Amino acid sequence: MDSERDQISQNINAVLDFYAREEEKIGYWQRVLERISYVIGQPAFLGFILLFVGLWVLGDLFLRLSGKVEYDPAPYFWLQGIVGLAALLTTTVVLIKQNRLSKLEEQRAHLDLKVTLLTEQKAAKLIDLIEELRRDLPNVKNRHDPEAAALQHSMNPDLVLAALDERAMPDEASTVAHELDHPSGST
Repeated sequence: MDSERDQISQNINAVLDFYAREEEKIGYWQRVLERISYVIGQPAFLGFILLFVGLWVLGDLFLRLSGKVEYDPAPYFWLQGIVGLAALLTTTVVLIKQNRLSKLEEQRAHLDLKVTLLTEQKAAKLIDLIEELRRDLPNVKNRHDPEAAALQHSMNPDLVLAALDERAMPDEASTVAHELDHPSGST
């Protein structure tokens, strides 16, 4: 039980260390932009935008009704410019954050693939050992299990990567898919 807790603790620490290292890589300006992105993503910011536009239009309307010169007569070119610039800046800030998160997600996906392939290799080895044990035990009837025979061969990582490659030709992709379905080479 203690070794299981140690293993769990070790895995959790490895994940936390990964996130800590990624957090340390973030520079000052990236943090500023992500903070801005956080503020922009809040529902209150939408309320602020609507309030700003409403006050702008009402202020301009009030000036017109009081006979004074409007600062931005309809169709509100200045307001459109401000909103357009704000939209451009907001889009840029969000894209910068998404690019960083995309790189982080790519690293996680790569790690997941490595762990999955390692787990698959371990499972294939276990099946191989169990089949060997079954053959060696005198009191267990020896029989051929085609499913176990197919599963005891670990997947070729190169074939997996080739199947994931978007540039694979259709004929190549069907060949790779066939090889993944039948790892022992039999059809």
